[in-house]
This record gives sequence, structure tokens and C-alpha cells, in this order.
Amino acid sequence: MARTWLSVTVELLGGRGEEFWPWPGRIFAVGPSHTFMDLATAINDAFARWDRSHLSMFTLADGRVITDEETGAEMAGSIGGPIIAPIDIAAAKVARTVEPGTEFRFTFDLGDAWIHRCVVGEVKVDPLEVLGIRPDAPLPYWGWGSIPDQYGRRWATDDGESRAPGRPSRSHPMLLHAWPGQVQVPGLDLSELRAAIAAGDAARFLAAVTGRDIDDALQQVGTGIPMALEQRRQEAEPVAISVINRLNWRGGVGDQVLAEDLLACLRRVPLTDRVVPVALDMLSTVLEGDLELSTGGYLDLRTGQVYDDTFTDSMMVGEGAAIDVEEEPDRWLRLDRTGSRNGWQDMAAFIERQRDEALRERLKRAIEGKGAFFRFRSLVHGENLSEQWYAFSTDRQMGRAREFLADNGIRAG
Repeated sequence: MARTWLSVTVELLGGRGEEFWPWPGRIFAVGPSHTFMDLATAINDAFARWDRSHLSMFTLADGRVITDEETGAEMAGSIGGPIIAPIDIAAAKVARTVEPGTEFRFTFDLGDAWIHRCVVGEVKVDPLEVLGIRPDAPLPYWGWGSIPDQYGRRWATDDGESRAPGRPSRSHPMLLHAWPGQVQVPGLDLSELRAAIAAGDAARFLAAVTGRDIDDALQQVGTGIPMALEQRRQEAEPVAISVINRLNWRGGVGDQVLAEDLLACLRRVPLTDRVVPVALDMLSTVLEGDLELSTGGYLDLRTGQVYDDTFTDSMMVGEGAAIDVEEEPDRWLRLDRTGSRNGWQDMAAFIERQRDEALRERLKRAIEGKGAFFRFRSLVHGENLSEQWYAFSTDRQMGRAREFLADNGIRAG
């Protein structure tokens, strides 16, 4: 028989809050007709699972989830990873979904979280050579580790005499909820996102966010959800649910307000507060601008236009452009600037997200003392982090602006 079967190494990283080392493992022969459900059953057999009343789920390196249809539908709005439609575990063929060299994750029992690292071998195998038979389902042909293992092997190359390898200094990224890594998920193009929202193009908006890392730009993505629901509800509903869940999980300033607004939009119920068509980025600029240049401004509750304090002085902007807040006091909402404290906290939060310890230390030193903002931005630019910082800081500013409006009985429309 030709070498047409995949060789899949499955190692158990941990479960029930415990990390294993060395990782026990089994190597499976997987045929062209075998589904992921077949593989899940084979893994659970090999790892001595006697209670099967729990869910099985695979996660691919691009963030796609493979599970049963019911669970997949529930996870359409899950947090973490890109927004990608789940795959049916009972229908998807392993050989048609993954290629030699591919790495993916298998999780059994979402509560106890038995996490397995699965790696497809670079070379395909002949089942008659490695098993002596052509089985109807995936079948292990090699193994090690305490499951227990019938030959007493504790790791893949254990010869019975060598000492166990040293434990790695850091846990595997799958156990740290840091897998798939950000480098594996395409970043969000903020320019394309904003252009799609400005053009009122739902198809373009959905294309801009689908399969992208949106978690640092939820406030910005959220502004386009109502438009997408209005034009393409069936396609936009899973995206809306995902954004709502991500907002509730992130829990930043203004996130709950936006989640409530989007949920009302999803349910087709009106907002109870006054809705004003205000541009949150403009509002945040006035709220968090330089105190030496201005003390604040005003929001026109009728039009949503934001004005700096200078627009109250006809000598500065001219008679035709000046606003008179005393003539119609109920029309205007006062905006007092908050200073630089929030901006400094944004920098500190951004620093803590960096995985490179040396980079974190350089950034921490940069924000100490006078000139912190200039030094920080210079270092961020030099490390090619400007786009990430812009998305992160803009989102937090918009969240604070949204929260400010909500505190005054106003919702951004």
C-alpha cells in the first residue's frame, strides 16, 4: 500500500490545572477517510478516557475551531482568536484539513481542559508497515509516558537508563493561553476598517474584520456593527455576538456601555438614553488634549459636533464660526480636559502586554520622569510598534469618551 496515511504525534501537555513533564504521547496513523471525530475518539481511547460525556474540540493554528455543530454555533461569539466559522468535527476529514508539518491543539473536557499538542509528521506512512493492518479508524503505533505506558517509556526517546530532560523554564504557550500566537493571526488594517465604516459598506466592513486580530480595536470595530446589521444581518450577527462577548471579557472603560448598545441593536430594541451622532475620536481629543493649549470644549447635543474652547471666542474664530453656549444652554454639554494621567496609564498598560522582557524594561524606563511621552513614542516607533500602539491607545480613548457620554445620559449614535 502506498504511503498515503498521516502520522500524527499527540502529546498530553496538561489537564485539571496540572502541567505534565515529560509529556506522555502517542503516534497515530490517520487515514484519508478519517474525520476529526474519528481522531478524537482514538485519542481518548489511547489516553484512557472512560467518561466520554464531555466535549472534544480541535483548534488549528489559524484560530479555526473544529467541534460539534451545536457547540460550534454557541462559540460563534467566543472570545479569543479571529472570527472564523467553526468546522463540523463529524464531517471534516483530517487529511483534507491539515498538511504534513502542521501543528494543532486537541482539548478534551472544556472544564478540566485536557490539552494535547498534535503535530502531523513530515513523512506519510503505510499502515501495513507501521501497524500490520489497515484499520477502520485512527490507531496509535508508538507511545511513551505515564498513561500508563506498557513499556514504561517516559518521553519519546527514553531508553530506560537516561535521566529525564530538564523541564522548560516557561510553560508551553498553549497552557498560557498564548497560542495561536499573534504572529499567526493577521492584524487589523485600521485604515481599511475606518474607510469601510465611513463608506457605509457592510460587505467591506465584514471583510476587514473577519479572520483578523480585533481585540485591541473593539471600540473601533463596534462603531461599524449597527451598519453591518442593518445591511447584512445574517452575516453580521455572529460578528456582533463575538464583539459583545469580547467586550464583556475585556472589561475596559466604556466596554460594557458599547456591549449594551450592540446587544440592543442585535435585539432590535431602542436605547433608553439620548442618542447623539458624535465622533468619539474627536470627543476624546478634546477631553484628553493638552491642558496648556485648552481647558476643554463643548459638545453640540443637536448635531454631535465637538468644539474646542476657542470656538466660544469670536475674536479667535470669527463671528460666523463662533458658538454661543449661553443662548441655548440645554443644547451644549461641557467638556473638561482630564490631563495626561490616562495617557500615561495607557502607556503602562501597553508595556505590560509586551512579551519580550528586555523590551518591556526599556519601555518602562522610557516613561519615567519628564519627557515620558516623547521617549515612549520614539522607542515605540523604533521597535515598529507604532501601529499596535495607535490601535491600542485609540481604543482606550474612545472607550473613555463613550463612558463619559453614558455618565451624562448620552449614547454615541
